[in-house]
Amino acid sequence: MQLRLWQQLCVKQALSVYQSQSHFMCLATPGAGKTVMAAELAARLIDLGKIDFILCFSPSSEVNESIKSTFSQRLNKRFDGLMGAIGSVYTYQFMPSLTEAFWQLLKTHKVLVIMDEVHHLKGNTLNNTNAWGEEVLLNIQYRATYTLALSGTPWRSDAAPIVLSRFTEPDNTIHCDFSYGLKQAITDKVCRQPNIVLIDNNKIKLESEQDSETFSSIAALLLDSKFNYQALINHQQIMLYMLRQGVKKLAQIRQENPKAGGLIVASSIKHAKRLHQIIVSELKQTACIVTSNLKHPSRIIDVFRQNNTEWIVSVGMISEGTDIPRLQVCCHLSRIKTEMHYRQVLGRVLRVDSDNTQQAWLFTLAERKLTEFAHRIDQDLPEGSVIIKQTEQQELTLEWPLSQPNSAVQTDNDNELNLSLSDFSLPDNLPHNEASLESDINEENRYNLALLGVYKEKIVNMFDAHLPSN
Repeated sequence: MQLRLWQQLCVKQALSVYQSQSHFMCLATPGAGKTVMAAELAARLIDLGKIDFILCFSPSSEVNESIKSTFSQRLNKRFDGLMGAIGSVYTYQFMPSLTEAFWQLLKTHKVLVIMDEVHHLKGNTLNNTNAWGEEVLLNIQYRATYTLALSGTPWRSDAAPIVLSRFTEPDNTIHCDFSYGLKQAITDKVCRQPNIVLIDNNKIKLESEQDSETFSSIAALLLDSKFNYQALINHQQIMLYMLRQGVKKLAQIRQENPKAGGLIVASSIKHAKRLHQIIVSELKQTACIVTSNLKHPSRIIDVFRQNNTEWIVSVGMISEGTDIPRLQVCCHLSRIKTEMHYRQVLGRVLRVDSDNTQQAWLFTLAERKLTEFAHRIDQDLPEGSVIIKQTEQQELTLEWPLSQPNSAVQTDNDNELNLSLSDFSLPDNLPHNEASLESDINEENRYNLALLGVYKEKIVNMFDAHLPSN
């Protein structure tokens, strides 16, 4: 397989670093091709006689399939862990099930261990790890011949240390042995040009039996009222409007790229079903749905990857590492509001599938944190330090200041709307089941919400984009 320039440079750097240390960490923006780089590095180490076997770990079975395919193709050997295979791949969830007999492989052979999306592995000591991080510290750290950590978002939302990572003094920011950011990837035409559309309204009326309030924006509504974000993204007319905007943009893109597709990120299985019904019944689009309660969700994703269906609706099934290059539009209606999740969702529409100039579009509400994240996409690392001395009981969330050094913000005043209105990465303070989500939403049904003002759409174009934004 032909390597991109950044992949060649990263492999060269890793081979150099491995001469003096056993661990290497690569930051490469989502969609840049980290798996291909890792497979090439493994092949070089095999050719040099440095390793006998490769173990890979990733956050999901969908990512596992991609890793297995890429490594099998590059190494020209099976990668299923059976007799005669050169390696195998497992999910992080499966790690605690592996026995001591399995881990003996690292003592008797020269093994390269690859940890994809390594930010899932928490802790730098046994006192502050999660279950998966503990497995690395106990069974991999001092046993593996080499370790390779990969991430497009190399930090955690709780600001905790990442396993095997080094941190620079005195601010405890993470050290990466090789970095390939989004700005460079766009310049190299490795990733698409991202555009983030922030949907807002300048007159929002909220009525209850007791009183009535009017707000000048979605951010003001969520800050100064009891109406929460979860209820907002479940509101029928908000869902309809965002999907309509996504459909309009996808139709424009498909005039030049007929196979282009769109992703709708839902907050729950029930929410996904409602969104699917809207996109199919009211907006007359072709669409499929993939959730954790379906049999063989990977097959559904793979079929969508190959066919011409316009939309796929997902609850956490198409996230980090999932490769569907034809995705170019995303409607973000997830309840998860962390910067890591936000960047990972955007990454699903950044992968190029041709040599032509392409753009990626992410539609989201102009909620305060999501707006901040939109203006920070041009920065590869968050403005915050790692909490080295965090205990198991502490749950810390960093909030970074709004900054936009390389972003151009445009306001589209041509569109007006008068609406009569309703993991792995999950923070611990969010509800984890459908019943609690519905309870939150039902609590907000005591209010009547109406968007009565002018619809506003802000398009955040990254890196002083020279491309038309339509």
